[in-house]
Amino acid sequence: MALIEKKKEAGGIGETLKTVFYAVLIAFGVRTLAYEPFNIPSGSMIPSLLIGDYLFVSKFSYGYSKHTVAFGMPAFEGRILGHMPERGDVAVFKLPRDNKTDYIKRVIGLPGDSIQMIGGVLHINGKPVQRERIDDYVSKDPLGREVRAAQYLETLPEGRKHRIIEETDRGPLDETPVYKVPPGHLFMMGDNRDNSLDSRVPSMVGYVPVENLVGRAEFLFFSLAEGTHFYEVWRWPFDLRVRRLFQGVS
Repeated sequence: MALIEKKKEAGGIGETLKTVFYAVLIAFGVRTLAYEPFNIPSGSMIPSLLIGDYLFVSKFSYGYSKHTVAFGMPAFEGRILGHMPERGDVAVFKLPRDNKTDYIKRVIGLPGDSIQMIGGVLHINGKPVQRERIDDYVSKDPLGREVRAAQYLETLPEGRKHRIIEETDRGPLDETPVYKVPPGHLFMMGDNRDNSLDSRVPSMVGYVPVENLVGRAEFLFFSLAEGTHFYEVWRWPFDLRVRRLFQGVS
């Protein structure tokens, strides 16, 4: 009798371990081949993405490299089933400086493009990008005071539109030299133009190798007010941004 019970116990442990193994395998496969969740910790992509947004990134959009493998496990060099992103995509990539830190920015320059900022206006291949002044972007500072920033609707050469913020057209990143995007690289910029560390700063970000792409931002699945942590469930009823749930990223 005792022998039978021991066999049952051993069988139960084996089934549990098998279940855990399959669960980890499925999670690894989904995060590597399909979608991975990310959260937004900074305001560099305001107004498109806010601090406290949680979104899914599609891994299959640009193909697979060692940077798309789940949990940061290096597997191979190069890119499999690679696809070049489109200008205007919002994409997650590994910072070239360390190949570890996740950044999220908008694809502005493709290989061979010339990119320059002149008086706060984006120029692509020598031509100014159209921007239309729209309602101010209104937010609150840590003291609860209302803060307004100039907001524009920017139209990229291919016709894609997105909103940007320009606090001033005379900032340090509003006048730049011409950046010639090398082959196999991208020029990435944040939508919060005066508060974004991006490809305009070569020493910190610079040109981003296509291989460093993790995936394309697809849609928001959760959003909490700035300063509220995901684990603070008791604050969700007050700080959940219901209107942002399940919005596509554009």
